[in-house]
Amino acid sequence: MAEDCKGQKSRKRRRLTWDVAPPGQPEAYQRDGEDIQCRAPPASVLRRYVSPPRRDDDREGHYVFSLGENLTPRYKILGKMGEGTFGRVLECWDRQTRDYVAIKVVRSISKYRDAAMIEIDVLQCLAEHEKDDSHCVKMLTWFDYRNHICIVFEKLGPSLFDFLKRNRYFPLPVDLVREFGRQLLESVAYMHDLRLIHTDLKPENILLVSSDYVKLPSGKKMQDDINYRCLPKSSAIKLIDFGSTTHDSQAHSSIVSTRHYRAPEIILGLGWSYPCDLWSVGCILVELCTGEALFQTHENLEHLAMMERVLGSLPEHMIRKANKGAEKYFRRSRLNWPEGAVSRESIRAVRRLDQLKNLVARHVDSSRSSLVDLLYGLLKFDPRERLTARQALRHPFFDALS
Repeated sequence: MAEDCKGQKSRKRRRLTWDVAPPGQPEAYQRDGEDIQCRAPPASVLRRYVSPPRRDDDREGHYVFSLGENLTPRYKILGKMGEGTFGRVLECWDRQTRDYVAIKVVRSISKYRDAAMIEIDVLQCLAEHEKDDSHCVKMLTWFDYRNHICIVFEKLGPSLFDFLKRNRYFPLPVDLVREFGRQLLESVAYMHDLRLIHTDLKPENILLVSSDYVKLPSGKKMQDDINYRCLPKSSAIKLIDFGSTTHDSQAHSSIVSTRHYRAPEIILGLGWSYPCDLWSVGCILVELCTGEALFQTHENLEHLAMMERVLGSLPEHMIRKANKGAEKYFRRSRLNWPEGAVSRESIRAVRRLDQLKNLVARHVDSSRSSLVDLLYGLLKFDPRERLTARQALRHPFFDALS
């Protein structure tokens, strides 16, 4: 990795304040006897202030920009840092604070604007109760500009996914995985204490605070005859992307989480809650240890077959309770595999996997058995048996000498 890991006349900005909660969001809730207000503008109110779409937005509603252009008089656009379903993240220069910032410019489509307002609400709630170990990205401000919700964040480094990718997916040292895991679990525990469920934990949504790295000999040649690997100078990370975050008391959609990190109870239609985040954490830790996503699939039956290959048979009581949409994956209380496979390649993809302990042992010294034990606790099929974030943080793996 030779390069660094880094990724018109404005209208008057309106300052809007709200004293009502959005549909489905409780006015307030209790935590340890403390009143916590998490509020956001309802979409019906917000739309009163929405300007017509810009003619030069692209067909998908993305903001079309030029380098050096102003995003309001305050922010100068320096470049694009990333792009996703929600919109684009732009690196900007803040003329007021004289600092670099990252601005998430949301697509000018109602459902993405509504999701952005939920994210703003969550970010405000997290900031209000911020702790030293929250490890959540800080929102500096937000505004509505030409029909685009713009959320201004502190500028951070690359995501863990980008770092792995630019490092040729070389596995990370177990001590670094420990530091990342501890911070991630502290962030999840903090959110769960506030009765918030992230629902989309993945390496793409975990950012290094700094882009600085060091080169170390790898001990073997990797792709392109490169015989070194890169490690971040700092292990500090922050969690981002709260657009899918859900309050525990809200109605839960049937499908959440990015496929590779989706818990079995979601696939089986059994309902989900806090434990789905811990399953995702388990998948992330395996990926950091091995350099590869644990469950590389895009189809439910194959995904369940991979889970059984790595973790053993699904519990019968979960199979019995599977909703009608998931019943087709089973025959006589067992997974319909390989009979139901869509292709021979699908069968081969499952066979290439191994038991979890063997997958980890290829990259982690056998003396680090506490890591394997932690992973089995995070990847329990039954969400009721899965470790909570607080329990996981007390696991021996996080002892300094483990």
